[in-house]
Amino acid sequence: MTPLQRYIAEEIATDHVDGLLSRREALRRLALLGVGSAAAAALIAACGDRRPATAPSAVPAPEPTRSPPGSDRGLPTAPVSWAGPAGELQGAWAQAGAPRGGVLVIHENKGLNDYVRSVTGRFAGTGYSALAVDLLSSHGGTATFADPAEATAALSKIPPEELVANLKSGIDEVQRRVPDRKIAAVGFCMGGGLVWRLLAAGTPQLAAAIPFYGPAPENPDFSGSKNVAVLAFYGALDQRVNATEPTARAALEQAGLVHELVTEPDANHAFFNDTGDRYNAAAAADAWHRVQDWLSRYVG
Repeated sequence: MTPLQRYIAEEIATDHVDGLLSRREALRRLALLGVGSAAAAALIAACGDRRPATAPSAVPAPEPTRSPPGSDRGLPTAPVSWAGPAGELQGAWAQAGAPRGGVLVIHENKGLNDYVRSVTGRFAGTGYSALAVDLLSSHGGTATFADPAEATAALSKIPPEELVANLKSGIDEVQRRVPDRKIAAVGFCMGGGLVWRLLAAGTPQLAAAIPFYGPAPENPDFSGSKNVAVLAFYGALDQRVNATEPTARAALEQAGLVHELVTEPDANHAFFNDTGDRYNAAAAADAWHRVQDWLSRYVG
């Protein structure tokens, strides 16, 4: 099992432990990843053992009365495509009226869905033209999967090197569409982990990188991304991803990158996703405010 597959498998197991998935559905999703029933049961048990004793038995439902941050100014997205390193890439593009810069938006392990399109449009609404790359482009795009769990399984089997190459092509496409402007990369969940991988792969085209609750790879070297200003977010209840925060911090310090690592109190994994069960309106609003300040300072 690759590190990415392991990460996604642990996320599925944790969702079951937290009461978001039935055991039957968790086992089905793990089977799509290639995890057998005995290994799946062991993984679920291990995730349960790591769960803090004081953790709630179920995750509170999203707050329905508060609009997601930035949605009041969000702009529509349009489907786009361009030539990637190994074939056509698909994405969603949101054009700001007078762009201050550009943003590459990297989706979660569910693929390019309406939530990601919404976030992409929100960035454009604050002055940053934004592009979300569909990392399932080689499979025909996220929309070709009727079962979101199958989309997740397909993503888990794409080599990280291919994902990073496609994201770098996305950065080039943003630069083409927003010439003479600085670029940032923002990723969520799996996409947050891919932001860390972009930094480790050396991506000097970026002026800023903003991973949300993304796991850092083992022993990363960010020296090839020397001038990137990094703002990273964690949820205080997200023990699984938080365990990688010291690795990210040490690598940032060693490479001498400007950085700030923020842990939102009382927030869990995926706290920014207003369509999910772990959405935390207060944490999302605080993070959005910090992101806008960061972009204004380092992108334009």
